[in-house]
Amino acid sequence: MPTFKTLEWFRVNCSLASTLACIATLTVIFRRQKRQQLITDYSQVARELDHQGHEFDEYDYIVVGGGTAGCVLACRLTEDPCIRVLLVEAGSSGKALAASRIPSAWKYLFRTTHDYKLSTLPQPHAGDQKIYWPRGGYFGCFHSQQYSNITRARLLGGCSSMNAMMAHYGAPSDFDEFAEIVGDNSWCWENFKQHFLKFENYLPSSRFPNLDVSQRGTSGPMSIGYYAYTWKGSEMFINACVNAGMSFNPDFNTSNGTFGVNEVSPFYSLFLRVSTEAAYLTPTVLARPNLKVVTEARVTKVLFDTSTRNGIPRATGVEFSSFAEKGAGKRFRARARKEVIVCCGAVHTPQLLMVSGIGPGTHLTEHNIPVVVDHPGVGSNLYDHVTCHMRLAEKMGISLGYLQPRDLHAKFKLWRDLLEYQLWGTGPLCSNFVGGAAFCRSDDPVLFPEYDHDKVEDSTSGPSSPDLELMVMSVLVHADRSLGIGNGYMLLPALLRPTSVGTIRLKSADPWEDPLIDPNYLSTQHDVDVLVRGVRLGYKIAHTPPFSDLTDSANDDPNLDHHFGRLSDDELRQIVRSRADTLFHPVGTCAMGREDTAGSVLDSQMRVRRVSGLRVCDASILPKLVSGHTTGVVIAAAEKLADIIKAEYK
Repeated sequence: MPTFKTLEWFRVNCSLASTLACIATLTVIFRRQKRQQLITDYSQVARELDHQGHEFDEYDYIVVGGGTAGCVLACRLTEDPCIRVLLVEAGSSGKALAASRIPSAWKYLFRTTHDYKLSTLPQPHAGDQKIYWPRGGYFGCFHSQQYSNITRARLLGGCSSMNAMMAHYGAPSDFDEFAEIVGDNSWCWENFKQHFLKFENYLPSSRFPNLDVSQRGTSGPMSIGYYAYTWKGSEMFINACVNAGMSFNPDFNTSNGTFGVNEVSPFYSLFLRVSTEAAYLTPTVLARPNLKVVTEARVTKVLFDTSTRNGIPRATGVEFSSFAEKGAGKRFRARARKEVIVCCGAVHTPQLLMVSGIGPGTHLTEHNIPVVVDHPGVGSNLYDHVTCHMRLAEKMGISLGYLQPRDLHAKFKLWRDLLEYQLWGTGPLCSNFVGGAAFCRSDDPVLFPEYDHDKVEDSTSGPSSPDLELMVMSVLVHADRSLGIGNGYMLLPALLRPTSVGTIRLKSADPWEDPLIDPNYLSTQHDVDVLVRGVRLGYKIAHTPPFSDLTDSANDDPNLDHHFGRLSDDELRQIVRSRADTLFHPVGTCAMGREDTAGSVLDSQMRVRRVSGLRVCDASILPKLVSGHTTGVVIAAAEKLADIIKAEYK
C-alpha cells in the first residue's frame, strides 16, 4: 500500500509532467508562429545579386528605344563586359521582314503593325493638310492625298529599318554650326567626322572610280555602297544637272562638301538593306551575357528619385509594359545604377519625358502631371525637311511603275525582276527608287538668274551649305498616291534649311495616346519662296539635255505637271502649299545648347540639364537640321555618346 510520501511524489511529478507537456505544446505553437513571422526564404523579400553585385532587374544603363541610335549604344556599351545594359524596344526584329530587307519594298511597311501611324495637326500654311507620319519610311508620295508620311518605325533599328537607306550626312559647316550652338568644339566637322568613319564600312564600286576611298571608313559595322542596279534615267539626270551649271560631286560625305550632283550611296550590302539592328545587334552581340534586349514592350515612364541630398532629381529606372496590351496588362520596372538613355526619336522622346515630369511646367500642370523639372524646351524647336512632288511623263518606257502591276505585261516584268533578284541579287528590286540627288543654293545666280537673291534670307550654316535638294525618282506616283500605269518619273525638290519651327505637345497624360504633332510647315515666307525656286529648278532640269530626251514635253495630261513652266511664282506658291509633304527628318525637340540658351534641354554630352542620370540620343538632340539626310548623323551621335560613356565609366 503506497505511503503518503509516494503519493506526494506522484502528485508532484504528474504536475511537473503536465507543466512540461504544456511547455512543449506552447513551444510547438510559438515555433509555428515564429516560422510564420520569420523568413528564411530570402527571395520572398529580396532579389539575389549576381557575382558583380547586380540584382536581376538592375542594370548599369537602360536604353529606351531600340531604334537607329539605341542599337548602336546597346552594342558599343556592352563591348565592355563590366557594363550591364538593358535595351527596351516597342517593336520586334526587322531582320526577318522581307519588306524591310529588300531595298525596293520599304513602302509595304507603311500602315502596318510596324508603323506608329502618326498624323500631324492640320497645317494652316500647307493647305490645311493633316499630314501622316509613319515611323520609319521615306516618301509620302505613296499615300493618300490627305495624308503624307514620315518615318516613325516600330522595329529594332527604327527608321534605319524602314527608310530609303540614303547615306548622306549634310555639309561640314552644319557641324561647325552645332559646335558653336552647343559651345563644344568636339561637334565641329573636323572632330566629329571620326564618328562617321567609325561606323562606315565603305564598299568601293567600279562605277564610281573618282571616289577617294581614303576619306571613308572601311572597318565599321554599317556597310555603305552602291546598288547593283542603276536606273537608266540616273545618268541623264546627273548630266542634265551638270549642263545646267552644277558640279559633279564624286562623294557627298567628305570635307570637300556636299554641293553638286551624283547618286547617293545607301546603307546597303549584298543586295540587302543594312539597318543598325542588322549591323550592331548581330548574333554574337546578342549572346553577350551583359546585354538584355526586350521587344514588344513600351516604356511609359522614366522613374526619378526626387529626394536626393543635392536637390537634383536623379533618373533611377523605367516602367514598361506590353505594347500589345496598351497599358491594360502588367507593369514592370527596371532600375539603372548609372543612367537612363532615351532614344525614342523626335516625337516619342519628348512625349516620354513630358509624361515623366520633364517638360514645360505649365503644359504638364494642365495634364495633372507632377513636374519633376520645368524644361520649356522639351517638345519645342521642331524642324523638318519639306518637299513638293512634281509628276512628269517620260517617253522612253524606262520607269518602274510596273512594280505595282495592273496588267499582264506589268506582272510579267515584275516576276522577271523577282527572279533576277532571287537568283543574282540584281535588278530593279535592288533600287530604292531614287535615281540621283543634287544639292545647291537657292541664291546661286547661275541656276536662278531670274531672281533677286537679296530678297531671300540665308538660313544655311555657311556659304558651303546648300538649302535645296533635288531628287529624281524612277516611278510616277499619282495624286491618289498609287504608282502610275503609264510611263513617268518624279522630281522632289526639298527645303533643307527651313525657318518654320513647330512643336510636340501632349494630348493627355496617357503615354499610350499619340502626342500632338505640329511641324508648322511653310509658316514663313522664306520657306515658301525657297521651295518655289526648287520647283523652278526641277522643271529646268527636266527640260535640260540629256534629261529632256526622257521628258515627254508634249504630254498635256492635266494630272501631270508639264504646265509648271507657264505658271507665275504666285501660282506655284499655291501649288507648293497644297502639295507640301515631309521628307521624314524631324529633329530638335530635345535640343543641345549652351546653359544660358533659352530652350536648351541638353548639354553637349547629351545629358538632360538639371537632372542626373538621364541622357537623350536620337534626332531630337540636333539644334538645327543638317542640309542633308539624318540617319548617318544619328548613328555618328550614338557612336560619340558610347565613347563618352565608356570613358566616364573607366
